[in-house]
This record gives sequence, structure tokens and C-alpha cells, in this order.
Amino acid sequence: MELLLAFAITLVIAVLISGLAEETVLSVAVLFLVSGILLGSGVFGAPPTINPDLLQRIAEIALFSVLFTDGMKTGGLKDLRNSWKLPARALLIGMPLTIGGIALLGHYMAGLNWLMALLIGAALSPTDPVFVSAIFRFEAVPARMKHLLNVESGLNDGLSLTLVVILMAHGNTVGSLGSLVGMPFGIAIGFLIPWAGIRLEKTRFFRASGLFHPLNAFAVGLLVLATCYVTNANLFLAGFGAGISVATFGPAFSESFREFGELVTELLKLAALLVFGVVIAPQLFTTLTAFEYGFILLAVFAVRVGAVWLSLVGSELTTKESLLTGWFGPKGFASVVYGLLIFRAGEVHVARLIAVAVTASIVVYSSTDILIARWFQKHGSDSKPPSVGVGGVPGT
Repeated sequence: MELLLAFAITLVIAVLISGLAEETVLSVAVLFLVSGILLGSGVFGAPPTINPDLLQRIAEIALFSVLFTDGMKTGGLKDLRNSWKLPARALLIGMPLTIGGIALLGHYMAGLNWLMALLIGAALSPTDPVFVSAIFRFEAVPARMKHLLNVESGLNDGLSLTLVVILMAHGNTVGSLGSLVGMPFGIAIGFLIPWAGIRLEKTRFFRASGLFHPLNAFAVGLLVLATCYVTNANLFLAGFGAGISVATFGPAFSESFREFGELVTELLKLAALLVFGVVIAPQLFTTLTAFEYGFILLAVFAVRVGAVWLSLVGSELTTKESLLTGWFGPKGFASVVYGLLIFRAGEVHVARLIAVAVTASIVVYSSTDILIARWFQKHGSDSKPPSVGVGGVPGT
């Protein structure tokens, strides 16, 4: 009941300040995260007890919903075929470089052994553009940059999950093989179920109409989610694949679902952030060493910038666009889910580092997106971008 009351109060405040948040560095996502942290730290009384399984399910469903809607925004397979080179570079070159860079820092700065260093590198490698929504609202931000961030974030969640599970298996061959099998199985489920559902709707025996028309995409997405849980298929690759499949075979359903889907996704995202804040509050106030704080800052705000820039050298993106694409790599729901898996596996210290990193990432990136978007709107992509300091404060 305390969680429901906290969510309701925070939601009312978020609605009231939403207009201001669109024009300033204020962030609704940060508001819910801070509310959860205050609740979990005992500011309003005894912290509520949360079932870890419940939190993990909320985070997974929220991430699935984000990926499902993001998959629809790609425009389908035709658009992906026409613009696959940039996302491929970011995934096949930038992502391994990011994982390796974070692992090196984790080993030499945070004192982690190589297995744990690679594990935290994999957990912090996926990106979540939902926390930098302002750059997607402004037409001045290049479409190729938006497309790259959207497609990359949709695929890196599922890929990094496989590496996380394999590293956590510690030589458990059965678990590792199961994770690998789950990847293509998830992609197949994500594409085939929406394809079959949309084909059925187009026959002369069936037709979705009225209020049920936008629910067609929701229904097939829910079926994909449930099927993945039953079969242990890769949930996140399935979600993104399902969104692409709907956009490919049923663009009318994708368009009618857009407003409803974004609303559902936003509510799930905010609920997950509040609950996550409650759970990680005790971890945030545990003192880390100076080297560990340095590791978090470099891992979250520096490694990806260099890795993505290197992966995009020679592409059609300008140097400034490549650097800004690297900057917008917030760690969000995927890292939250992986951190919970690691925490439940007994690696408390690694999970604590991930919690602090994710919190810092959400706060900084969701507070700087409006600055970058406005700069693009005012100057275009060939001007010098504003420097951004930690915490979203414009640099000098």
C-alpha cells in the first residue's frame, strides 16, 4: 500500500511538472527514482518490504514494453535493410569495445577479478534511450542518429543478457547452452507470433475494429511475452523483434497502437524506477573507495564515447554526431535487470557498483538530453556542441 500511495503522489507531481520538464533539465524519470530512494532509505518511515521476484518481473516487463515499442519505431524490415550499417558498427565493434573497456577499468581500478570485471562490463554495456527522450522529440536532431540509437539499444539488451548469463554460469555448460539457444528462439518467437496474428486478422473471417484495433498489437505483444516466459526464450530480443514484425506486416496496427503503447510503456517505466529506487537505497549510501567511484564515472560517462567514436570512424556521421551518439548511452532497465540477477546470485559488491552506476547514468543523461537537443535545434549538426558536466550542468 505504501508503494501504491508513493507512486500515486509522485505521478500527480509528475503530471503537474511535465510541461516544465520538457523545457528544462528537470526529469520525470529522476523524480520517480528519487522518490523510491527516499522511501527506501526510511525518510517517510519504515521502508516497505519488496519481493525480489516481483521487482525483477516489473523491470523485465517494463524493458520488454520499451523494446516492443522501440521495435515499431524502426519502421520495419524494409527501413532496417536500408540503414543497417551504422547499427551494425555500433553492435559488432562498439559494444565489444565498451565491454572490454569497462572490464579493464573494473579490474585495475575497482579491484575485481577478470570474471567479475567482464560481468560488470556486460551488465553496463546495454543502452536505454528512453531516458533521453528529448533528442527524439526534436526534428533538428539528425534522423540517422536517432535511428542508430534506437536500433542499437533494441538489440544490445538481448545480446548482453546472453553474456551475463554465461559469465554467471561459472562453467555451467547446460546454463550457457540454454542461454545461447534462447537467442535465436527469442527472435523466432518475436517475428512469427505477430506475423501469424496479423495474417489471421487480414483473412475474411476476422477483422479488428473500434477499440480493439489498437489492441491487436498489444495482444500479440502480450502473447510473445508469455511465450518467452514459458519457453525461456530470450525475452528482450523477442520484444524488439516483435515490434519490428508488427511494423513490417501490420503498419496500420503499429500506428494505431503508438499512443496507447507509449502510455503503457511510460507507466511501467516509472513504476519500475520507483521500485528500483526503494531496493537500491541501502546500497547507494554504502561508502565506496575513491577508485571505485572513479571506475563508475569512467565506465558510465567515458568508455562508450570512445568506443562508439572508434566504431563509427569513416561512416556518414560527422565526428560531432559520432561523439554525441557515444555520449547518449544511458544505463537503464536492462542493467537494472542484470544487476538484480547478479545480486540474487550472491555477488553483492558487483550489484552495488551497478546500482550506483545506473543511478548516476539516469540522473545525468536524462538531465542533459534537452541541452543537446536544443543545441541541435539552434545550430545544427555542424556546430560545436555545448560541453556538459556531470549532473547535467552546462560546462564552462
